[in-house]
Amino acid sequence: MQTEETTLDKIRTRPRFKMFTHLSKEEYAEHLQKYLNDHKDEFSGNVNKEIATISAVTEYDHYWKPRLALRIEIEDDQTSIRGIFGPSSAVWTFFMFLYFTFSIFWMVFFTMYYVEKQIKGHEFPWAIHASFVMLFCIILTYAAARFGQSKGKDEMLKLRRFAEESTLQFEKKT
Repeated sequence: MQTEETTLDKIRTRPRFKMFTHLSKEEYAEHLQKYLNDHKDEFSGNVNKEIATISAVTEYDHYWKPRLALRIEIEDDQTSIRGIFGPSSAVWTFFMFLYFTFSIFWMVFFTMYYVEKQIKGHEFPWAIHASFVMLFCIILTYAAARFGQSKGKDEMLKLRRFAEESTLQFEKKT
C-alpha cells in the first residue's frame, strides 16, 4: 500500500488522503465491509463498490462528528482509495452557504466603497466598515470550522486508522 498526502491537505477544512492497493474495486469493497462488520462496536457506515461512508461510534453527537468518505477508483491499473474527512453533508452545506453569503456581501460592500471613492461620492460611508465586518464573519466561520475539527480530532484519527488498517489487513492476506 502506498499513501499520498500533501501539506495543503493538513490545512484544508476537509482533510484528504489517497492510498493505492493492488486489490480490485469489488475485492476492496468486500474486504472493507468485512472489516466494518468485524469492528461494528467502533465504526458504522455504508459500503458499496464505488463509495464508502464511515463514522466512528461515540456516545455523543456534535455538529462536527467526522465522517470518512472513501471513493474507490481505478487509476493506472491500480485501485486508488481517496479519503475525505468531513462533517455530515448538512453541516458542510451550511458552512459553504455561510462562506458564499459572507463573500458575496464582502464583494458588494467593497465594490460600493471603491466605486464611491472613484466618483467622489458620499452616499455609502458605511460600506468599508460593512466589508470589514463581512471579512470578520468569514474568519469567524473558518475559526468555527477549525474548532469543530479540533473537537473531532480523536475520531478523525480513529477513522484514519480504519482506512489504513482495513486496507493493510487485506493486503497482507493476498
